Amino acid sequence: MSAIEVRRSARRRRTVSAYREGDRTVVLIPARMSEAEEQRWVTVMLDKLAAQESKRLIGDTELAERAERLSIQYFDGRARPTSVRWVTNQNTRWGSCTPSEGSIRLSHRLQGMPEYVVDYVLVHELAHLLVPGHGPRFWRLLDAYPRTERARGYLEGVVAADRLPHRPTGGDE
Repeated sequence: MSAIEVRRSARRRRTVSAYREGDRTVVLIPARMSEAEEQRWVTVMLDKLAAQESKRLIGDTELAERAERLSIQYFDGRARPTSVRWVTNQNTRWGSCTPSEGSIRLSHRLQGMPEYVVDYVLVHELAHLLVPGHGPRFWRLLDAYPRTERARGYLEGVVAADRLPHRPTGGDE
C-alpha cells in the first residue's frame, strides 16, 4: 500500500481530487473539511483511482495478443515470442527478452502508462527476438515504430522524476 498524503487548501472550496505521485497518493481537499469528511473522501478517492487504474491495466493474455499484433504490424510477424508477461522483479529495466527462449518480460511499473509507451517497450523487446544487442541493425528495426523517440523521452522523464526529492508543494496543485 502506498503512502497517502492529504493536502488541505484554503483556496479549494468544494472539490476533492487525487492523483499518484511516485509511490504516494495525494488527496487534495478544502481546508475547512472535518476529520470525518477527510477520511470519507480519502476512501472515496482511493476507490476511484483504483477503478481508473484497473481499467487501464491489461493482463498477460492481452499483453501477448498485443505483442503479436505489434510483430505483425512492424516486423511482418517475424518476431514470435513464446511468452509475454508482466513481472514485478524488474525495477531498473522496463523490459527484458531472452531470445533463446523467446520470452519477453515487462516491468509492472509500465502498467498504467500511456499505450504508446507500453507498445514501444514491447516493440523494443520484440526487436531483440530478431537482433540481439543494441547495434545499428537493432535501431533500424525500431525506426519502424513511429513513436520511439516520444516513448523514450517519456520513460527518461519518469526516471528523472523518480530521482527528484518529493516535497509537498502546497496550494491546489
